[in-house]
Amino acid sequence: MHPWREVADRAFVRRYPFLDQTIGAVVGRERVLVVDTRATTVQARELIEDLRQLTRLPWVVTNTHVHFDHAFGNAAFRPCEIWAHEGCADTLQIHGPAQRENVVRWVPDLRDELGETPLDPPDRTFATAADLDLGGRVVELRHLGRGHTDHDVVVRVPDSGVVFAGDLVEQGAPPGFEDSFLLEWPGTLGLLLDIVGSVIVPGHGDPVGREFVEAQLADIAYLAETARRTWPELRAAGHDPRGHAPHDLVDAAARHLGWPTEPVHAALGRGLAQASGRLV
Repeated sequence: MHPWREVADRAFVRRYPFLDQTIGAVVGRERVLVVDTRATTVQARELIEDLRQLTRLPWVVTNTHVHFDHAFGNAAFRPCEIWAHEGCADTLQIHGPAQRENVVRWVPDLRDELGETPLDPPDRTFATAADLDLGGRVVELRHLGRGHTDHDVVVRVPDSGVVFAGDLVEQGAPPGFEDSFLLEWPGTLGLLLDIVGSVIVPGHGDPVGREFVEAQLADIAYLAETARRTWPELRAAGHDPRGHAPHDLVDAAARHLGWPTEPVHAALGRGLAQASGRLV
């Protein structure tokens, strides 16, 4: 277990072993912003105990996106405000139960914890931007475009040069592409680079700098261009974009990137679906 680490003035991160997740806390004079709430009520309560080692201020929460490890702990933080993109709230409301069932199949050890975890969608939503006053400092919540999901939110702390990027950026492993919009992700990361300062906090792993994000953008752009470039030929050959990306295409891209095949398979599957117009 990692302790809280102050990456800039009153901007803290704490890493948790489960999925190597990185949680953020931004402290103002009157309240603290908590960035993401972990995967279950049990995990969220552990986060609250850890947060109380840092500050006794009341909290406000933001979810960077809907995935279970970022939003399923919401109920433990009530009755505070929980902020997110409007798509996050809608998706948790509609698809949260199915996501929980999928996670139980993937991580059977979480069955009991997830079964006792109520799904609590964000109640303060926005489409593009919102500013939160924590008392003496304002943080900016921004939706820069589609990427890891269709509703990713980044948190910018202008007075400290820190940006919490959610899973638009991941350190220590390739990004997750299962719900991604691959063809748009590079552009979203380009807009992220326009607003970053000295520290970018990913949703998983260690804080990084600008060069890391530029390198990850290049990797994702390579996958996006591969999908765009190969779709006309695959279409002519009768490839069904509802199926899997061709194995030879996946293997070649994985070798080029030095990645396992699983994330490349997911990325190119989504990218080909976008290129074909099936995923809009």
